[in-house]
Amino acid sequence: YWGQDSYGIANPNDTVDWQQPISYYCNDDTIDTIPIASLNKFFGTGGLPSINLGNSCSNTAFNGTSMPNCTALGADIEACQAAGKIVTISLGGADGTVGFLNDSQAEAFAQTVWDLFLEGSSADRPFGSAVLDGVDLDIESGNQTGYATFVTSLRALMDKGSKQYYITAAPQCPYPDTFMSTALSTVAFDAVYVQFYNNYCDLTNYSNPKAWDFGTWDNWAKTVSPNPDVKVYLGAPASPSAATYGYVNASTLATIIQQTRGQYSSFGGVMLWDASTAYANSRYDVAVKNVLTAGGTATATPMSTGTSAATTTTANTTARATATATSTVCFGVSAWSRTIAYWGGDQVTYNGQLWSAKWWTYDDVPGGEFTGNISWTPR
Repeated sequence: YWGQDSYGIANPNDTVDWQQPISYYCNDDTIDTIPIASLNKFFGTGGLPSINLGNSCSNTAFNGTSMPNCTALGADIEACQAAGKIVTISLGGADGTVGFLNDSQAEAFAQTVWDLFLEGSSADRPFGSAVLDGVDLDIESGNQTGYATFVTSLRALMDKGSKQYYITAAPQCPYPDTFMSTALSTVAFDAVYVQFYNNYCDLTNYSNPKAWDFGTWDNWAKTVSPNPDVKVYLGAPASPSAATYGYVNASTLATIIQQTRGQYSSFGGVMLWDASTAYANSRYDVAVKNVLTAGGTATATPMSTGTSAATTTTANTTARATATATSTVCFGVSAWSRTIAYWGGDQVTYNGQLWSAKWWTYDDVPGGEFTGNISWTPR
């Protein structure tokens, strides 16, 4: 990812290593795809979205909108594309103001994204005439309403375009993803950049079979995703400061890459957050690329809208944890606790009702809003 200057945020006094223009990261063959982070607000002034690119664009917004005029970046983007790089726009982010009220709004937003960043037409295109290569969904807040419709509508526009486009997602590693599970199970994505950091299933827990769940995502790719060729990327922080937790050194990551690639055929490569930290951390990206090229890696195959849906039956590939609580009811079944992580098959009681966990879940109230409604089954 490029755009948020993760290194500069963590190291405000080290200006030498702050994020550079996007073309700076396209001068060698290390990086293949660059999601620009990010379109952080879906509906801003004038009804248009807004983008935040850290230290790379703080220009005045187009008249009557909150969309900054970053047309000076257009030539850099085109230079990266000329060098064979795939450049996409990433929607959301950790601090994004995102979401849809309904499917109609999501469908209209697909047209807006097409007009602003892809082959459509608008007077408010932030990168001018540069046409990006696709869209990434890094949704970390809100609810699931509309995302399947958004992807379907966007894919329909892409299928009529003049070049190859990609749609990717960046879910958190706990499966299913809180904000994108419906879309991921019903519409086709070309790849997922799973964030194996800032969660119990992060890279530091690779050796813990109760936590590490790349196998669950591999199973999703093979039995749930409508795209049978979807690739799962191993998402990693590129330095200790790039994530709260989950960072591992280059040699440790190399071992994880080699073993994961050898075990799971859906493995597609490695995603790093972000470019600025990778460069400042002794070119962490080069160390990763060396491992990948030493043994080869799979590439994503763009999907079309004509793909048939796959079954939604999944297998739980993680080991089951044992949860305990101080209060017990219903013949020894523990009462649900906000401080306990539950695994698929665990049973609890809540409000006089017996519930069974469908998968790993934490702090999801049985029968509550959002994830509680899908994480627990009443018995």
